[in-house]
Amino acid sequence: MTTMHHVLVVGHGPAAHRLVERLRAHGHRGPVTVLGAEPRPAYNRVLLTSVLDGSLTAGDLELPAPPDGVRVRPGVTATAVDRARRLVRTDTGETLRYDRLVLATGARPRIPRLPGVLTADGRLTEGATTLRTPDDAERLADGRVVVLGGGVLGIETTLALLRAGRDVTLVHPGPHPLHDRLDGTAGALLASRLRSVGALLRTGRAAVEYRPGKLVLDDGEVLRADALVLCTGVEPETALARRAGLAVRTGIVVDRHLRTADPRIHALGDCAEFGGEVPGLAGTAWEQAESLARILAGHDTHHRAGRPVLRLRAPGLDLACLGPPDPSGATRHITLSDPARGRHAALALDGDRVAGAVLIGLPRATAALAQLYARDLPVPSDRFALLLGTAAGAHRARVELPDAAVLCHCNHVTKADLLRAWRAGARDLTGIAAATRATTGCGGCADDVRLVLASATGASATGTSATGGNSA
Repeated sequence: MTTMHHVLVVGHGPAAHRLVERLRAHGHRGPVTVLGAEPRPAYNRVLLTSVLDGSLTAGDLELPAPPDGVRVRPGVTATAVDRARRLVRTDTGETLRYDRLVLATGARPRIPRLPGVLTADGRLTEGATTLRTPDDAERLADGRVVVLGGGVLGIETTLALLRAGRDVTLVHPGPHPLHDRLDGTAGALLASRLRSVGALLRTGRAAVEYRPGKLVLDDGEVLRADALVLCTGVEPETALARRAGLAVRTGIVVDRHLRTADPRIHALGDCAEFGGEVPGLAGTAWEQAESLARILAGHDTHHRAGRPVLRLRAPGLDLACLGPPDPSGATRHITLSDPARGRHAALALDGDRVAGAVLIGLPRATAALAQLYARDLPVPSDRFALLLGTAAGAHRARVELPDAAVLCHCNHVTKADLLRAWRAGARDLTGIAAATRATTGCGGCADDVRLVLASATGASATGTSATGGNSA
């Protein structure tokens, strides 16, 4: 199926980049124009903390060049949409026509209402920064850093700065980092791990004032803050959609075809609200990009939301949350707790399916349960063997993964990508990393990648096909 209409994409983050790449793969042959507000090529924002610890440079984050026929305009911002005439106006004074418009405007960092953090003209005060671009990552000066916010980004940022040899204090209002997702045992293990690598924690505390070089807490303690990193959440960027008269709640409201209130305008990624939710996860954005590419290429399909998996991206720390914190419909709860060895699992089952789970320090169980949860498959009868990651438990939990299954979430590498690299001669982790960039982010996918390689090698030895249907 081939379509020739002009697709105009506003935004050039990872979701937009994935969309235009998959448009060509699914048969769209018409012109594609992409407007990117940042004056640089598309890059993988997920790996920004790897710039903080020096394991990657900003250049390493750049995504592959777009396919032929895709015109990218970096440093150009859309300012208005004329829906009646199907035109987009830009800050350069240009007017661009579209047949289909895609809003991939992403999200902006949420700035807390903290006295002193903004100047009179609305800019961040000297020493304060968000972490949303490579410039933010490279802006951090030497000295003691205070990270405000103990969500996923705050934890990953803290760990990255510690790996870089910095002195870091993490301030979080909850009883422990990720308090809205972790039970007390898992939260205590996470806090203990952070302290063991050098982080100073101020939990149950709120910041009340910032002055360059100092952060004042609600109990009067003054923290030295040569740099203050604001990891206080994000807000969907919806201003353009609002000005165009599109329906906006938390995000830009879209239907199962990722259409807005205007059938010629779509939205995806961090700015889009689908099914009443704005998950803000990279995996969700890539799933939407795949669905929308098929839709815009003329295929008779619609978007089906996947099952979200939240994983920390930090070398040596295996923490994952599957599903909502309190899954409805759970009929059985299984807990395995081994604090002395830094391991904990809380598994909620609906019948024999995973309704939700929190796992820390159990990488094999995490790999198996994530795939069972994503595909809504039954868990093996020996649940404790599964949680402990024993050979028998892992064998019974092994599932037949489709080629489209994403194994490296940092770089969005699928099983099919791994198999293509294997057939091209990449037969070990080093070769796979060079060919696909799998394992070069947090490294948490290494076990999954090894399983795919072992399966492909075994299939080759027996003369069977090394595509589709191999277990991983």
